[in-house]
Amino acid sequence: MYFGDTGANVYALDAASGRELWSRELDAHPHARITGSPSLYQGRLFVPVASIEETAASQQGYACCTFRGSLNALDARNGEVLWRTFMVPEPQPAGKNTAGVQLYGPAGVGIWAAPTIDVKRNLVYAATGNTYSAPAQPTADAIVAFDPTTGAIKWIKQFTAQDVFGCRAGNPNCGEKAGPDFDLGTPAMLTTFPDGRDLIIVGQKSGMTFAIDPDKEGAVLWQYRAGEGSIWGGVQWGAAVDADRAYFPVSDIRTPKPGGLHAVTLATGERAWYIPPLPPKCATGTGCSAALISAPTLLSGVLFSGSNDGALRAHSTKDGSVIWEFDTNRKFETLNGVRAGGGAIQGPGPTIVDGMLYLNSGYGDHLGRPGNVLLAFGVDRK
Repeated sequence: MYFGDTGANVYALDAASGRELWSRELDAHPHARITGSPSLYQGRLFVPVASIEETAASQQGYACCTFRGSLNALDARNGEVLWRTFMVPEPQPAGKNTAGVQLYGPAGVGIWAAPTIDVKRNLVYAATGNTYSAPAQPTADAIVAFDPTTGAIKWIKQFTAQDVFGCRAGNPNCGEKAGPDFDLGTPAMLTTFPDGRDLIIVGQKSGMTFAIDPDKEGAVLWQYRAGEGSIWGGVQWGAAVDADRAYFPVSDIRTPKPGGLHAVTLATGERAWYIPPLPPKCATGTGCSAALISAPTLLSGVLFSGSNDGALRAHSTKDGSVIWEFDTNRKFETLNGVRAGGGAIQGPGPTIVDGMLYLNSGYGDHLGRPGNVLLAFGVDRK
């Protein structure tokens, strides 16, 4: 079992016992973190590194910015770093801010989501975030294709240029205008058209979604606007795809009308169906909204989508209708005796394995509501 943490450490555990086999710090930057799941292929573990330095950069006295997003390949047996590819050059001194604090750039371009392995083309794809400090980088807000053996960048498809969003408050190395903060928080979803051609589907915090051609260095095949977009999405943490359609939950949590679920036909990029924001299950007030920030989870014919309102809903992929729902806004009797309750559902989608569905509920940041419960759902096997 492999995973990363908010200290930018990656771990390997024995799946049967939980015993730690090895661990490694991938980035010593104080704001570095691993949010995307590592991807395992042929004995190599591909690990993305992002950071929250752009939050620190809003402080007038902060020496912005020095973090460099990276993709790392580790030997899955012992955690040895086989290669590391940074998304920006080494930051250089870039003047001082109005408080006399030394500034640096370029910086940023974290990788927030799991890398995607393309076995046919022998490539690894990573979806990247914005630049933190100028100059703006061509690797930002992009799908970047890597050689899995060497880490060399083979091609880049950028969706938003000049997105420098980090140093603010008049800092001179942030460009003339602050960028819109339109990271790609969703992973690159490699799938196949009904006619057999491959494509990559991705959603962006801008609210735009794209199908791009992996055989033509990311040439856009179609684009579809799912949300209005904001610094917290747009399309935030994930989408889903099957043989015929792509499914995009919309956050738009910082807009007057958050939420909504879209299904788009793969072959054309046209809307197949749309479910407008549903009435929230939570009590009205701060943190209660219909925003769909969480990644969805797809089974044959059913899309499970967790909402910021605390509800988990199962939608029919045929027309989007709600087949089943569960309201987590309650107290729960737990197996370990810990007092627990549900709240906002943000981040990863539910995990489904061996006829069980596992969901964590409660997220107190990003206009959510706190909670601390892990729920397990079963099905009638008849």
